[in-house]
Amino acid sequence: MVRYRLMILTSAPIFLTLIALIAITIYWSIHYTWQSALLDVSERLAVANNSIALIQQKQANHVKSFADSYDFRTRINRDEEVTKWVSQQKNRYNLDFLLFHPIEQINKTEFQQYSREESFFDVLDAQALDALDPNLSKQAQIPILKGNKVESRGLISRTVVEIYGNDNQVIGYLDGGLLLNNSTALVDQIRDLIYPNKLDSLRPVGTLTLFLDDLRVSTNVPLNSTDRIGRAIGTRVSSSVDRAVLVDGEEWVNRAFVYDAWYITAYQPIRDHDGQVIGMLYTGYLMWPFVKAYMTNIAEVSITTLLLLFVSGLMVYRGSRDLFNPIEHIHRVVKMIQLGKDTRIGPLDLDEQHELAQLAKQFDNMLDLLRQRKNEIKQSAMELECKVHERTATLKEKTNELELHIHLLNQTRDKLVVHEKLAALGELTAGIAHEINNPTAVILGNVELLQFELGEEAERVREEIEAIHTQIDRIRNITRSLLQYSRKGGVQDEVTWQHVNPIIDESITLVKTGSKKRDIEFVTDLHAHTSVEINRHQLLQILVNLQMNAIHSMQGKGRLTVISEDWCENGEAKGALIHIEDEGCGIKPENLKRIFSPFYTTKREGTGLGLSVSQSILSQTGGELTVTSEWGQGSRFTIRLPNKAETHLLVSTRN
Repeated sequence: MVRYRLMILTSAPIFLTLIALIAITIYWSIHYTWQSALLDVSERLAVANNSIALIQQKQANHVKSFADSYDFRTRINRDEEVTKWVSQQKNRYNLDFLLFHPIEQINKTEFQQYSREESFFDVLDAQALDALDPNLSKQAQIPILKGNKVESRGLISRTVVEIYGNDNQVIGYLDGGLLLNNSTALVDQIRDLIYPNKLDSLRPVGTLTLFLDDLRVSTNVPLNSTDRIGRAIGTRVSSSVDRAVLVDGEEWVNRAFVYDAWYITAYQPIRDHDGQVIGMLYTGYLMWPFVKAYMTNIAEVSITTLLLLFVSGLMVYRGSRDLFNPIEHIHRVVKMIQLGKDTRIGPLDLDEQHELAQLAKQFDNMLDLLRQRKNEIKQSAMELECKVHERTATLKEKTNELELHIHLLNQTRDKLVVHEKLAALGELTAGIAHEINNPTAVILGNVELLQFELGEEAERVREEIEAIHTQIDRIRNITRSLLQYSRKGGVQDEVTWQHVNPIIDESITLVKTGSKKRDIEFVTDLHAHTSVEINRHQLLQILVNLQMNAIHSMQGKGRLTVISEDWCENGEAKGALIHIEDEGCGIKPENLKRIFSPFYTTKREGTGLGLSVSQSILSQTGGELTVTSEWGQGSRFTIRLPNKAETHLLVSTRN
């Protein structure tokens, strides 16, 4: 309607602008909010790393303070039990192990490298942990979830301090530090430091993890992120983070799957004193509360904007109603005129100088003029239609006569061409057959004479003689077919009135006898009642030939169906129809027009004369052999036998 079109035209720019602004706002909001989230978690990772550095600094200060203590300096030179006493002081300095290594009991070069840094991370196996403190190896053990293995290595924060004697020579090293495996108090303390606000709805589940390689050895990541149950100690990091941090040695700041949920995460590698990556430091928080809060805000903004758009659209509609009513009235009148009704706009309850009132008046005048012109055109059209009808009837009659003449001419031409071809091929094949029969008779006589002369000696070459007889019989069959192809009818039997059903039954009996060893199912449906003029023996030969072809196409296995019915066209009985259907390989479309040509065959031992001879025999009495086939599905041959035999040739291939 015009009302809605005008509303769309006036409101569309505003709506599109607002929607574009909302889309841009959402896009930039998502982009910068996500970047801010990644920056936030990266900063929290930096705070966590700094906290661990402070803890290591505090650890180093404790070890150095102990090294400079009066008790230690006085005992080191006179107490033989100083090593045992030093180990007992670890709890005093909040250390997991504290050990003094005399210079003569250690690898000096190795400990010199350790003492270059105040504190460093190191990975020790169970034996090395036992050497530091008997309780460390048991404390470091972490069962690996989803497996039967136990991680016995320990990730430690270690401080090694050189101890000098009275002669200012190194007499040993003081070794102290913390075991980070299962240090839940440590990770909880750092988490509370970097996530101080527990009422933050966007980050309600802040977590911290220390990794030994890819295994969580100390963490407050829960086993169930929904219920906050347990700790995911003994679980492994995702493969993408593993490659980026442990293999490539880079930081990872992105979303990642942490045990059972998606988190906004930051990872950085933990390196030992040689700079090798031995673990990771992680911090992050659940992604879903962050996304949920953000989507809620977006939904609130979107709903508010849509409500404002709806209210503004309603105000525009109410304000423009007085303008739209006359336009809608004009529109209704136009629709009624399109439906064929004779109506007018009339007064619109507007001032006569109003543009719409003047438009309605001009439109009514135009409709009056249009009705007058329409009546004139209608009268002229009726006169013209009468003249066209007369001319069309004459032209149609002439066209029908011409089409009939063309059709008869094409039929006559096709019959003449086929007749000439058959006549020429008949004369040629008759001459060839007689010429072949003469040497064949000589060969056969000489072979029989040779067999008679050899007597019992002929048994040695019996197979060769039988092969000669077989080939001679084959040559005689070919010449017999050639002679039969050249005949013009009435050679074996006279043409008589016959019922086709008994002939069909006889042909099936003959074919069944010759195909007993084949798995052929014969199906008959014989309903033909019309008698036809046909040479009985020739029809029997044609039926046997077609059925044997069908059996060969099915390779001796399948269903062969023979159907007979009366041939009726336009309510007139014209003769009988015989259909022979098989389930064989079918005939390719390009070969359908060639199968009735003499000497064309696809069988290795075929002569190519069976179908051409059958077509020739049928054409002598006005009959017809047609075929329909689908490649790979089977074929259907149809024999058309007219009531009265005619002396003409008719060859047709229908597909």
